[in-house]
Amino acid sequence: MSDYLAINRNFWNHRAEQHFDSEFYDNPSFLAGRNSLNAIELDILGTDLSNQQALHLMCHFGQDTLSLARMGATVTGIDLSDVAIEKANLLKEQTGLPATFIRSNVLAIDEHLQQPYDLIFSSYGTIGWLPELSRWGQLIAKFLKPGARFVFADFHPVVWMFDDEFTHFQYPYFNRAAYIEDSQGSYAAPEDKKVHASAYWNHSLADVIQALINAGLTITHFSEYDYSPYDCFAKTVKTENGFQIKDFEGKLPMVFALEAVKG
Repeated sequence: MSDYLAINRNFWNHRAEQHFDSEFYDNPSFLAGRNSLNAIELDILGTDLSNQQALHLMCHFGQDTLSLARMGATVTGIDLSDVAIEKANLLKEQTGLPATFIRSNVLAIDEHLQQPYDLIFSSYGTIGWLPELSRWGQLIAKFLKPGARFVFADFHPVVWMFDDEFTHFQYPYFNRAAYIEDSQGSYAAPEDKKVHASAYWNHSLADVIQALINAGLTITHFSEYDYSPYDCFAKTVKTENGFQIKDFEGKLPMVFALEAVKG
C-alpha cells in the first residue's frame, strides 16, 4: 500500500508541475471564466449547485473543483499530490473562488473529513490509480447525506486494454494485477523527457457499479460514449462531440458516466 502511494505521489507531483502551465489545461481561459467541466458530467450535475456542500475526489490542481464553486457549491477538493494541492490553492487565490483543498489519499479521506455532503464528484483518469474499489465505494457512501448523490465520469475500461498506439490489446479488461511502468511525457506535456514510475490498475464496469451497490447506493443513471471530451490519447480524430480513435470511429466505448444516490 505505502509503496504504490509513494510511487504515484511522486508521479503526480511531477505531472502537476508540468500540467499547471500547459496548453492542455489552459489556465488563462479558466481564469477568464471558462467552466472546465464537460457536457457529459454537466448533463448529470445540472448547472445550479447553489447551497450544496460538494466533495471533489482526486481533483488534480482544482480546475473542476473551482468550476463547481462557480456553479454555487461550497466545495472541498482532495488529491494525493502535494504539488497539485499547492497549485490548487494558487488557482483558488487567482480566481478568488471559495474552496478548501486537502492533500490526502482518496482511500483515507475519513482521516480528514467529518461532515456529510450533498454531492460527491469525481472524473476522468481517477480510479485506475486505486488497487481496488470496495473501500472507495464505502467512503463515498459514508460521506453522502441521505438522498445525496455521487456523480462520476471516467474513461471506459475497454480503452485501457489497448497499447498506447491502439494497435492491439495489451492488458486484460479485468483487474488481474498492478501495472508498474516507467514512462515519460503525458497527455498535457508530451515533450517532457523525465522518466517516472507509476502503478495503476484496470477496473471493469462491474467492479465500479458493484462497489457502489455493495456500499448501499442506488444507480440512477448510467451512460456510455464513443468519444472522449479530451484529446489525450494517440491517433485521435476530432469529431462533432470530442475525440475518437482513428480506425475505431463510432466503434469504441471511450467514456462512461453514472449517478448513484444514497437512500
